[in-house]
Amino acid sequence: MVFVVLSIISCSPKIFKEKWTKKQSPEQFTARFETTQGDFDIIAKKEWSPNGVDRLYQLIKSEFYTDIALFRVIPKFVVQFGIQNDSLLNSSWKRYKITDEPVLQKNDSMAISFARDGVDSRTTQIFINLKNNHHLDTISFNGVTGFPVIAKITKGMENVHKFYSTEDNVPDQDSIQKYGNDFIKRKYPEVDFIKKVYILK
Repeated sequence: MVFVVLSIISCSPKIFKEKWTKKQSPEQFTARFETTQGDFDIIAKKEWSPNGVDRLYQLIKSEFYTDIALFRVIPKFVVQFGIQNDSLLNSSWKRYKITDEPVLQKNDSMAISFARDGVDSRTTQIFINLKNNHHLDTISFNGVTGFPVIAKITKGMENVHKFYSTEDNVPDQDSIQKYGNDFIKRKYPEVDFIKKVYILK
């Protein structure tokens, strides 16, 4: 009976906690991303984007980036990810958008920024620059300018360049939000995944 209860608990969806959105990051931190192509490490500095770095820290500490697809990989441009298998977690985090900030660091190769599509729209999706994308520093659309850098990859760049390219057939984000990893693995079995992310001491 105990085994049955533990099994049910371990399979239950993770309950969103508002306190996750209140966590403050240290002035800088390092983290490791374990992926299906190997690890890569990052450094994040609060001075680059205080709100953005806080949110990255919150997502890592709450284990949001666990078992998620690298669903958009466009060679010589970007790798994008940040949609959870759990649709309830996705919708919960969307309610806590972070306010906009100026671009203080260039979107150089291996710099990481939040995706956004309008004013105060950053939530969970981030992208890795696969080359110097400096036009992303100043591009204006939907009332905002540029994509503030929140972190930079310091180790494992070669693994980032191995991620399966979805350039010709990018999975529909609405379907990922609705059906989760089952949709990705069924329709796009070659897509790579982030296994887990954690803060390095």
